[in-house]
Amino acid sequence: MNNRIAETVAAHLSADDLAALRESLREQRAFRLEQLARFARSSRADRAIRRRSASQLEVQVKLTASARMVLADVEAALERMDEGRYGSCHLCTPPIHPDRLAVVPQARYCGRCQQVREAGR
Repeated sequence: MNNRIAETVAAHLSADDLAALRESLREQRAFRLEQLARFARSSRADRAIRRRSASQLEVQVKLTASARMVLADVEAALERMDEGRYGSCHLCTPPIHPDRLAVVPQARYCGRCQQVREAGR
């Protein structure tokens, strides 16, 4: 990231904002780790009992995959914070609006770029 962009990112988020976002990310990480641990315990118990239907197992697999993806996004956001790269869009590079980060603190893209990415799927 060039210095001008880094200064813009730093300017749009106060130290208090960053601290609150970091805490939110840490809480999300703890939640996802516990969720994955519960899924693993449930999966082991279910294999022993063999009572789950195929559709229940499919839901479990999808929930586990989703939790892993969110956990990876959260950990990547924490890494960007540690490296001073947090808060700028990965595509267009300007700062991500603080309101978006408050809702999705692990966001990699600004709202506009996220919409473009989702429309291209």
